[in-house]
Amino acid sequence: MKIAISGKGGVGKTTLAATIAYVLSQEGSKVIAIDADPVANLAASLGFPDASRIVPISQMKDLIKERTGATSEEYGKFFKLNPKVSDLPEKLSYERNNLKLMILGGIKRGGGGCACPENVFLRTLLSHLILQRDEVVVVDMEAGVEHLGRATVQAVNAMIVVVEPGMRSIQAAHQVQKLSNEIGIKSIFAVGNKVGGKSHRDFLEKELVGIPLLGFISYNEKIAEADLAGRAAFEGNELLISEVKQIIERLQKEVRWKK
Repeated sequence: MKIAISGKGGVGKTTLAATIAYVLSQEGSKVIAIDADPVANLAASLGFPDASRIVPISQMKDLIKERTGATSEEYGKFFKLNPKVSDLPEKLSYERNNLKLMILGGIKRGGGGCACPENVFLRTLLSHLILQRDEVVVVDMEAGVEHLGRATVQAVNAMIVVVEPGMRSIQAAHQVQKLSNEIGIKSIFAVGNKVGGKSHRDFLEKELVGIPLLGFISYNEKIAEADLAGRAAFEGNELLISEVKQIIERLQKEVRWKK
């Protein structure tokens, strides 16, 4: 099962990605969680110690040059479009609570969507993780779908867009749906987060016409408290875990699920 999670910044996609990865790993699945957001927060949300000290792979210039033959600073130099990455999940992953974590990071400079060595390397690695690995893969993505190439999307079982009650979040969800459809992802779902009651649920159900809702995550002060304390988002939060389990159960019914 390969799951990509997207959404507007601040809606809680990293919390959902972390909790899905944790729940599935505790239920016995082999799970690898991938942080593909330039603002990398998945390690902290999973409770990895010294999360802020983990260097994203996108910043490993020596490794990228070794595998591609160049870096973006070497303008005009030829580089490999299919660098070797198959050994990296074992070498560059971290393990906790029976799950693995890889921090891809992103290209923060202008023109980050170009075919530069860093981007080619990251997309090749992500494609390998989704196409070649036998773990459940949970990808915490940035708001768009830029990390996904056309070959990769064929193996993504579900794109989950996290939304909160608000029109900007809704608009972002429909944009992700449009971009996902354009590159061939058909199984697109939504999860409502920071839901305060029936009016929020009704709003999301009305505005997300065309995007099936897998479920809701309630407004939950324990999530913010965990962030302040540097704990995993799900640690000691039975409500969050229970709601995410229901979301996973709905997803299992909606798509082909291979454990």
